[in-house]
Formats: sequence, C-alpha cells, structure tokens
Amino acid sequence: MRPVREIVVLSGKGGTGKTSLVASLASLLRRKVLVDCDVDAANLNLLINGRVIEEQPFVAGNKAIIRSDACTACGTCRQVCRFEAISEDFVVDPLACEGCGACYFLCPESAVVFDEMLAGHLYVAETDEREPVIFAELLPGGENSGKLVAQVRTKARELAEQRQEKLLLIDGPPGVGCPVISSLTGASLTLLVAEPTLTGIHDLERIVQLAGHFQIPVSVVVNKSDLNRAFTERIRMLCEERKLQLLGTVPYEPRISEAQRQARTILDYAPDCPASLAVKEIFTKLQSIVEVS
Repeated sequence: MRPVREIVVLSGKGGTGKTSLVASLASLLRRKVLVDCDVDAANLNLLINGRVIEEQPFVAGNKAIIRSDACTACGTCRQVCRFEAISEDFVVDPLACEGCGACYFLCPESAVVFDEMLAGHLYVAETDEREPVIFAELLPGGENSGKLVAQVRTKARELAEQRQEKLLLIDGPPGVGCPVISSLTGASLTLLVAEPTLTGIHDLERIVQLAGHFQIPVSVVVNKSDLNRAFTERIRMLCEERKLQLLGTVPYEPRISEAQRQARTILDYAPDCPASLAVKEIFTKLQSIVEVS
C-alpha cells in the first residue's frame, strides 16, 4: 500500500491567501483528507462549511491552583511568582500563570495543585460530500501548539488510512515557528504562498531555508501577483536561483472576499474569473509533480 502523501501549504505571514488556495485546490481534488494545522486561527472549516462530527479535548501544560483549605496565606507564592499571577486573596489567574511551577515547589504547606489543564479541542468535521476535515483550536492562552498540530496530523493520517485515501492537503500556520515545524516535518511537498512585497520575499526565503533543513521539496505560488509586478519578477528570479518550481501566479481578485462571505471558494463563486483560471493551472502543474487526482 502506497503511503499517504502530504502537501502542506505555508506562508510567511497571515493574510497571504493560503487558506483560500487550499480550499480552491480542495474543490478540484476528488479524494483527500483536509487538514487545518493553524490551531491558533483555524479558518479552513469556515470556508469548507463542514459539520463537526467528533470532538476531542487537548490537555497540555500545567497551571497552578491554590487550595484555599490548605493555604495559610503566608505569601511565599506571591513572592516567587514573577508573572504576578496570584492575587492578594491567593487566587491564581489562569491567563497570567505561565506554568513555571515555582509556587508549587516552594509552597511550605503544599497547598498548590499543579495539574495539566485543558488547552484546546481537536475536531473532525465532514463536508456535504462526506469528506473529512481535521482541525483544532487552542483556548486563549493555550500552550503547546506544536504538540496539538502533531495530534491533528496523526488523526488525519489515521482517517486517511481508514478511508484508504492517498492524500492529506494541509493548511499550515503562518511564519516559521514551532507550529510550522510540526506541520512541515515529514511532508511530501511544501507549497509556499508568497505576496509580491519586500517582506513577502523575506518571508519566502525563511520558509525555503526551513523546508531545506528538513529536505522537503518546495513549490511556490505568488498571490495578488499583479499588485507589484516588479516584486513578482523578483520572486520568479529567486525561484530560478534556488531551483524552486514556480507553479503559477494568481492575480488580485476582489470577488474572493465576496465568495468567502458566502462560505464558497472562488472556483465555485466565479469559475471563469482570472483567479479561478490561475488556480486551475496551478492544480494541473501540481498533478505533474504529486500523484493527485
């Protein structure tokens, strides 16, 4: 049995059109599992409009809780807390607590409980075509986003094997931090979405370097390419210098926002507009380098 292939779509920052591209490509793919690894802002299912059929708690990180029945109000915990998370009434603010454990280890009365806390939820949704969408959401202040991303990918692989699907299409988080690394490792292909700006080029170079560290092939798409053709050309030259495959460019299309407000992709909303035609060309090239259908 051929292993499940994973295409992860990344960008240097939010707002580059990464999720819009993933949703559009998803409408062209017939058999796949959709995955949203941006656990801080999971937006893919909002656009896909999937129905949640399963929910799992994500427990990670420790938070301090002071037991009032054992606390003698000696003040040791307030003295050692560098984050000022403990009130004068010896109540811990869970948003301010960083889980360092100083109060737990130094409390002379052992009045501090230091257990793992609920940090978020993992969801399995299903589209109208009964295709699975896996995503997760951290609670405000939740930690270990990289660990949650790993759980999302593990769940997606399990579902792909159960359903005998051959492809995971992953909407990754922006940037180059821990969640991105967790989304990227072991992928079959990285598809980078860049904007034609100076910062867009800088962000692109950082992700290319990161993907190169993990020896993952890289392809590039330039979104809103006609807003600054000079920088689009610079990205094209960068791809030639780094031997990266430029899959295509997508022109700026204001109707994409209109489509999103209706929870539709641009391919569904305006299938013959220049942006839709560009996405179809990108999909055709993607087929030539990755076995997708």
